[in-house]
Amino acid sequence: MAEPAEAAPIRVRDLSLREVSWGDLGRALAASWRDFLGCPLYGLALAGIYVAGGWLLYVALYRQGQVAWLVPAAGCFPLIAPFIAVALYEISRRREAGQAVGWGDVLGGVRGRGDDQVLMLGGFLFVGVTFWIIIAHGIFAVFLAESGIGSESLALFATPSGMAMLAVGGAVGAGIAALFYAVTVISLPLLVDRDVDFVTAMLVSMAVVRASPAVMLGWAALLAAGLGVGMVPGFLGLFVALPVLGHATWHLYRRAVG
Repeated sequence: MAEPAEAAPIRVRDLSLREVSWGDLGRALAASWRDFLGCPLYGLALAGIYVAGGWLLYVALYRQGQVAWLVPAAGCFPLIAPFIAVALYEISRRREAGQAVGWGDVLGGVRGRGDDQVLMLGGFLFVGVTFWIIIAHGIFAVFLAESGIGSESLALFATPSGMAMLAVGGAVGAGIAALFYAVTVISLPLLVDRDVDFVTAMLVSMAVVRASPAVMLGWAALLAAGLGVGMVPGFLGLFVALPVLGHATWHLYRRAVG
């Protein structure tokens, strides 16, 4: 029986985009393990920055008697994780090209192709994180203004008002995270790899998500689950989760953008 014709690639500007499959996710994860094991020091060091940030945030909130704010603050971690992973994308790019990997090259990946487009997209992410914090403050105030907001005890969330706040805050946070995922999942590795502006990169990212909604939604769920589980044991699981998921995102990008 003849095989079905391959779908014509989607084009955004001068880039050819391909639909990604569930098999592509498996292959991307397999390739990410090879990158992680091939350059473990870089992945562990970059994840260490993320873990240290989590601990510093916890200590700061604990000392101020506002541990309850750790919940919305933790929601910021998946929003900024793609930007932290830019250096991981550069590692995967250099390994794929057969180039040497050094700290100067890895950290230089934050500038993308040298035109600061990655930093400009990072500024966009910073604005979004700030927006989320403002919204979280408003949701806290609506539901917990009379329940001791800023209490040192996380038992605050076990109250009816606390559970309602978590439900509403979770729904709003999920919507914001979905938007950020759609505009960054492909755009950041694209900016590391190609000489394009960050607006075009965001359009490409959204086009890939639209072209393969089920698979990209599955990848989003896997990213959220991996980062969430990694944060539970004192953020220590992020030493593996962050570099593996970061490298895998690069390989998924390479399968989506021709």
